[in-house]
Amino acid sequence: MEGFGSVEVDAGEPAFRHAWEARMFGIAGGALASGGFNTPMFRHAIERMDPGHYLTSSYYEHWLTAVATLLVEAGTISPDELDARAGGFPLSHPAAVGAGDVDAVTPSETPRYAVGDAVRVRDVQFAGHTRCPRYVRGRRGVIARVDPAAPIPEVEAHRRERMLDPSYSVRFDAAELWSGAAEPNSSMLVDLYEQYLDRV
Repeated sequence: MEGFGSVEVDAGEPAFRHAWEARMFGIAGGALASGGFNTPMFRHAIERMDPGHYLTSSYYEHWLTAVATLLVEAGTISPDELDARAGGFPLSHPAAVGAGDVDAVTPSETPRYAVGDAVRVRDVQFAGHTRCPRYVRGRRGVIARVDPAAPIPEVEAHRRERMLDPSYSVRFDAAELWSGAAEPNSSMLVDLYEQYLDRV
């Protein structure tokens, strides 16, 4: 998203700044595996955080909120139990879409596109989890690489079901994405699922 400034990179950043972050890393892996939660579900629980909470909390606080939210939603722990232990713990908002909202997905494991094909990213707004970045929607690009079919995150996040869809690396001219902000001849590669693309 625009307006947040440049990304600050700390070359000497440790894997964990505090001991609790390392514990959270281990807890998340165990909780997700034992609860049957997948990566798209985990990502979507982070995406559903209150924006103010998201922007004022750290990376592993996002993990903590997501794991707590998923465990409460699954009935593994109740909100009252969580509040008793953590004192008014903030959970993510409920999901805005349900399993039926992804019924229209009709994947094919055979790629429709080849390297060099011109494509346009569908400008589809989806209230649930998606791996289609907002800044490429409606934009034209060219297939730079055909990748193996991969599980569709919109389906996994909302239906606990695996459907495979071809995936691609799509090259966009930087000027196509950001008018006036790109150096001449610069481009960007974005990994996208076939369901996000239409032939130009």
